[in-house]
Amino acid sequence: MKGKRLGRKKKRKGLSKKESLYGILLAVVIVSLLFIYFSLRSSSNQTGGPFQFKAAIVDHLSLFEPNPTFNQTASTILEEAGFTVDYYPWDKVDVDFYRKLPKRGYGLIVLRVHSALADVHPTWVCLFTSELYESSKYRQEQIQERIGIACFLNPDAGYFFGINPDFIRLSAEGRFCGSVVIMMGCDGLKYPSMAEAFIEKGAKAYISWSGPVSASHTDQATAQLLEHLVTGNQTIKQAVDETREEVGPDPINGSVLEFYPPQAENYAIPYTQSNLTMNVAEINPETTKLKEIISLKQEKIMKEPEKTGIHEANGHGSKGQ
Repeated sequence: MKGKRLGRKKKRKGLSKKESLYGILLAVVIVSLLFIYFSLRSSSNQTGGPFQFKAAIVDHLSLFEPNPTFNQTASTILEEAGFTVDYYPWDKVDVDFYRKLPKRGYGLIVLRVHSALADVHPTWVCLFTSELYESSKYRQEQIQERIGIACFLNPDAGYFFGINPDFIRLSAEGRFCGSVVIMMGCDGLKYPSMAEAFIEKGAKAYISWSGPVSASHTDQATAQLLEHLVTGNQTIKQAVDETREEVGPDPINGSVLEFYPPQAENYAIPYTQSNLTMNVAEINPETTKLKEIISLKQEKIMKEPEKTGIHEANGHGSKGQ
């Protein structure tokens, strides 16, 4: 019997339904994971990125110890170096201000604020807000001790919300863009708790005082520090060391200017084309020396009577004068 010729089975073209389903599910999983990853990365890294030539002067001290001369001097130094400057008076410095501060994109932040050590955690530095304390507000963050009670030595001044290090670390939105933070208040670097929080949140360097400081002394020192950092383009260590040598310790409390972390000692604020042109002209030895520039500009700062803006921890929360 003549048999049928057997042929080879034809190879399948394409995938089976089952394989196609697996492929689709795998693609969906991969896309979903990538979406979650980049969403989380975006939300935790808002702003971030390269240094921004934007500066903020946060003047909580203007509530009781205003110094418009300092504000004008600091603004002039920054603007001449190519920064845009935003000024925040005391009534703008509430809890939400600190919450949104990292994502505002400031490369240099001058915190002219009251601060103190918290009594419940004596190594925590607390930044004062202008927002009156209410036990019913920010309940979860109060329980988590990210926010506390801040009060002045004068009880008639009232009770305010205070910002603890964990608020900057965990509640503040976005990240700092390699910012330099100058914290002008008391005890800012008696312990590194607040400095560590700012650095973990993306700041490059944090400069503050080793203990209590008077308002007049911190104003004078910060104006000098800005000259060295911005006009002179000195490193963090050079600027702090020279400022400390020029203005000395606080005459009332003996505290000195310090910086954190130690690894930031060689960091200098980068130049833009505008401030590069300005500083090359000013530092040229054929025209004038940097120290002469600093001396001339420093003469603009009016010396105010000594004030004892001492902020101490006392009672349930943080206290300051």
